Amino acid sequence: MAKMHASEVETDADLVRRLVRGRFPEWAALPVERVASGGTVNAVYRLGSALSVRLPLTAGGVRALSHETRWLPELAPSLPVAIPSVAGTGGPAEGFPFPWAVHRWLDGSPPTEGQAGVELARDLAGFVLALRKTGVPGGPAAYRGGPLASVDAGMRSAVDELRRTDEPFDTAAILASWDQSLRAPTWTGPPRWLHSDLMPSNLLVDAAGRLSGVLDFATCGIGDPACDLIPAWNLLPPGARPAFRDAVDADDATWLRGRGWALSMAVIQLPYYRTTNPIISANARYTIRSVLDA
Repeated sequence: MAKMHASEVETDADLVRRLVRGRFPEWAALPVERVASGGTVNAVYRLGSALSVRLPLTAGGVRALSHETRWLPELAPSLPVAIPSVAGTGGPAEGFPFPWAVHRWLDGSPPTEGQAGVELARDLAGFVLALRKTGVPGGPAAYRGGPLASVDAGMRSAVDELRRTDEPFDTAAILASWDQSLRAPTWTGPPRWLHSDLMPSNLLVDAAGRLSGVLDFATCGIGDPACDLIPAWNLLPPGARPAFRDAVDADDATWLRGRGWALSMAVIQLPYYRTTNPIISANARYTIRSVLDA
């Protein structure tokens, strides 16, 4: 598997077996299998039928594990679907340099962009609203909870990178849409709890296509609720988008900021991951097309 980051550490199933044997001998006999995912922060391995092991790929991923360990137990009771729970943690060992974690396994599969229906759109809105309304105090600033202008320089640099690839996107149209979102009035309400990374690979649906779980709370916190509107463009087809917007009751300014977050995430991701993460790069292309066609 190609490395996504220059500083990325190597992991494999044998390493996971050694780590588990040393820290959790009671699970040492369980089978280990790498989970294919679009994740960019952790390598994920299934451990038996009920557990998963998350190994940070870089030093930056260590904060994500501690963040989830701190906040997941407090958020879970307020949410309408399952979220991860930490079954145990381990420290550096067996040549692996970072702390790591074991989570309870959640059943379900990631939805496919463009194939979600109205019911899933409403399920997502229910999750977003429940998270906004949670009464958990003392939340940290969400990673994407501030103003869009905070990523303007990165966005414009990524557009320049995109121009140097063979990706067939109209970069002038991308910047026009981005500038429109930047001009939207900023959020003046109280900060709300946000997931802030509602990518399809962080969602789970059941056999009926209904939302059954949400993963990866590494960037959760409080801020402008606009960034949790990104599924409107990175997942939902045009026909399901109005149901999501109506259910979350997004005003024009918040909707525009949400579109800007979806676009900036996709444009920044595509040049970086286009040759190393096919799941993320495919979703980035879908998102850019969704925004430009809206």
